[in-house]
Amino acid sequence: MPSAYYGIMKFEVKTQKDEFSKVSFSILLSFAFVSLISILSIISIKLGKISNHYDMNHLCTLLKIEKSSLNFKKLSKLTNLTSKQKMLDLCREFIR
Repeated sequence: MPSAYYGIMKFEVKTQKDEFSKVSFSILLSFAFVSLISILSIISIKLGKISNHYDMNHLCTLLKIEKSSLNFKKLSKLTNLTSKQKMLDLCREFIR
């Protein structure tokens, strides 16, 4: 060995700070993922309600113009009403 080599040794000290940052990052990432999923589900539920509202509005308008059995069937599926009179009453209240 050359005389210039002095045998330098490196020491690495592992601290719990690295582990803490990894754990806190994974917790933060999990929280962000759960928040995103809940926000998307709330938006989809709201969009479903808006869609039902506009479907009912459209079907009630169609029933006002033409009282066909197909329109009654579609509105019956949407509102779970079986009586035509109840559907007409609902449409009168809905269109106002």
